[in-house]
Amino acid sequence: MSGFSQLPLPAVLLSNLDSLGYHHMTPIQALSLPPILAGHDLIAQAETGSGKTAAFGLGLLNALDTGTRQVQALVLCPTRELAEQVGKEIRRLARGMQNVKLVTLCGGSSLGLQIATLQHGAHIVVGTPGRIQKHLQKGSLDLHHLRTLVLDEADRMLDMGFVDDISAIIKHSPDSRQTLLFSATYPDAIQQISQRFQRNPQRVSAEPTRSTPSIEQHFFETCEETRDDALLTLLAHYQPEAALIFCNTKRQCDDVTRRLQHKGYHAQALHGDLEQRQRNDVLVQFSNQSCKLLVATDVAARGLDIDDLPLVINFQLSPDPQVHTHRIGRTGRAGKNGLALSLFTPAEAHRLSAIEAEQDEPVRLTPLDSLRPRQKTAETNTASMVTLQISGGRKDKLRPGDILGALTRDGGIP
Repeated sequence: MSGFSQLPLPAVLLSNLDSLGYHHMTPIQALSLPPILAGHDLIAQAETGSGKTAAFGLGLLNALDTGTRQVQALVLCPTRELAEQVGKEIRRLARGMQNVKLVTLCGGSSLGLQIATLQHGAHIVVGTPGRIQKHLQKGSLDLHHLRTLVLDEADRMLDMGFVDDISAIIKHSPDSRQTLLFSATYPDAIQQISQRFQRNPQRVSAEPTRSTPSIEQHFFETCEETRDDALLTLLAHYQPEAALIFCNTKRQCDDVTRRLQHKGYHAQALHGDLEQRQRNDVLVQFSNQSCKLLVATDVAARGLDIDDLPLVINFQLSPDPQVHTHRIGRTGRAGKNGLALSLFTPAEAHRLSAIEAEQDEPVRLTPLDSLRPRQKTAETNTASMVTLQISGGRKDKLRPGDILGALTRDGGIP
C-alpha cells in the first residue's frame, strides 16, 4: 500500500491531500495509518521529518464529529515550537473540512486569551503538557469527550520531566479514547507509559534515516582547555552563512555564546531558561539571517524546522548516539548537501564507537591543524540582515510611512 487513495478516508480528505501534492505515503504513514484508521492504539517509532504528523493528523481528523464543539482530539508536544508546527500542519490537512476548530495552548501566551478562545469551543487542541494541565486545573478545558490522544515526540517529553503532567492529563480523559504514541527512540520509559495508558497497542517502526552522503561529517580531536579555540578554528576555516552549534548544558551554551560575541560573531543562545518572548526573538533573528550562529541545547532545539541550514557543529559530543544523529540531521535536508563538524576530547573518544554503531559507518577523523583560516572579508562575522523591533503603532500615531521615512532618513521618530 503506497497511495493515500487506498485508505478508507473520506473524499474531502483525499481531495485535499491530492491538492497538497501528497500522492504517496512515507514509510511511517504506510505502516501507521491502517491501524490508526481501524481504531487501534499505536506505538510508532519515527524520526522528525518522517511524515508522522500527517499520519496521526489524518487519523484524528477522520474520527472527528464536527457537528459538536467538544474537544475530541488532543496532541501533546514537548515544546511550543513543535506544537505550533503540528497545529499548522493539521490545519492544512483539514482544509476543505467544514467548521474544524483547532486551538494551540502553550506557555508564553496569555492564559486569559486562551480561556476566552476555549469558551467558543474547539474540536482539536495541540499544546504542551504544562499549559494543558493548567487549563484542566482551572476547568477551562474539558476532555470528557476525547476520542484521540496523541503523544508526539514522547521520548523528549519524558526526558523533559513531563511524565507527571501527562499522567494527570490522561486521568481527565475517557478510557475509551484511542492513544497514539510517537517517539524517535524506544527507551524503557516509553514501554512503561504505554503499559499504563494504552490498550493492546500495535507497534510499528520506520527504518531511521542514517547518515547519508548528503551530510559530510568530520570529527576533530582537541582538549578541554583548547575547545573554544578549536571552535573558532572551525568557524574561521568554513565561514558558514549560518550554523547551529550544540552544547550539552545550558551553562555551556551561555559561555560559548558570550565568547563568540566577544570575538565579533553574531551569536545567540537558545535554551530552556529563556522566557518565551526571548526564545521567539532569537528564532526570528536566526530565521531571517540577522543572527548567523545559534548556540543551543538539545531540548531547546527540539522541534525547530530550519530550512537550508548549511552547517551543524557539535561543540561537545552527546552521550547518546541517537541524539547525535538527530543533531546532524538538521542539515542536508530535502536532498541538499550538509556539513556536520564535531569536537571531542580524549575523555569523549569512547563515544565515537557508539556513533559508528548507530550510523553503521566509520567516523572520519580530521586533524585540526590541517585547517587554515580563509581570507577574511567584512562580511565574515557579520550577519547579512538586521532585525529592528519598533515598540509603537497606531496608538502612538505611527503610520507605515513614518517608519519607512525614518529608515530612509526622510523623516524621524522621537
